[in-house]
Amino acid sequence: MIEPRLNYVSCPGPAHPPLVGDASECHRMAWWEWNATGNPHHPHVVVCVHGLSRQGRDFDTLARALCHQVRVVCPDVVGRGRSDRLADPMAYQVGQYAADMLALLAHLHQQAPLQTLDWVGTSMGGLIGMVVCGQPGLPVPVPVRRLVLNDVGPVIEWQALERIGQYLGQPVRFDSLQQAADVLWSLSTTFGPHTAEQWLALSRPMLRELPEGGFTLHYDPAIAVPFRALTQEAAAAGEAALWQLYDQIRARTLLLRGAQSDLLSRQTAQAMGQRGPRAQLVEFDGVGHAPTLVAADQVAAVQSFLLGADTKDAA
Repeated sequence: MIEPRLNYVSCPGPAHPPLVGDASECHRMAWWEWNATGNPHHPHVVVCVHGLSRQGRDFDTLARALCHQVRVVCPDVVGRGRSDRLADPMAYQVGQYAADMLALLAHLHQQAPLQTLDWVGTSMGGLIGMVVCGQPGLPVPVPVRRLVLNDVGPVIEWQALERIGQYLGQPVRFDSLQQAADVLWSLSTTFGPHTAEQWLALSRPMLRELPEGGFTLHYDPAIAVPFRALTQEAAAAGEAALWQLYDQIRARTLLLRGAQSDLLSRQTAQAMGQRGPRAQLVEFDGVGHAPTLVAADQVAAVQSFLLGADTKDAA
């Protein structure tokens, strides 16, 4: 079975604990590379960015489906997975994450010039993608050609944020992988049907071993600090800015929605199909927030969108 290669890129903003020497004002972001094309610097790169409390290995199934034709890059957003943690908890916000992604894209472009760039963003990863795609003038090596927004849009339902806030950042310890998987499933039934094998594969990278034995979650609990500081009024006020970003997106856009999603309403999804990049909507029945891109129909929808021919791309 194909496995990814772990890499790191230096990004601005101090880590905790601080890095030594000249890098003391920087942090490292981990990224997983999938490439079975035979070209170590394939010019077509697909960047896949995960949700709020997740990490880059969420995309293993999708990456394995894509990596024979493109180079797939799946970062662990700072504070998650193998990436460093930030010194300032209030820096755990989309602006910092987008700056880190620009550093990653510059690094990839320095390795070998990018010719085609696509983006797949689940939830928070989609918001980061909207920032990267919706601000003309950002130092992106090449414009994003195709954008997949997975169950996220400019309007985020407050009830979903309240639900997520109930468990985000809470201290937890698990005695075994299976116990952890069971607890994570109790919090993630909205992801839709998964086999036991699929769920274990998704759960394993969500954990890190404790020195005294057992496991805890992979992420810095401090990612919850700015999340809990968000008010309903501030979230509503941010919608106008997000719609402005969305309306400026020039990439061809696919919007995935769990038909039972509590974060992305059908009304918002329909509006996204009528303005800005006029996203093509695909819904998955029996799924809430958010599709994991493990089920065959979900993988096929993304694969067809990213790799299918389209005369618009040549225009």
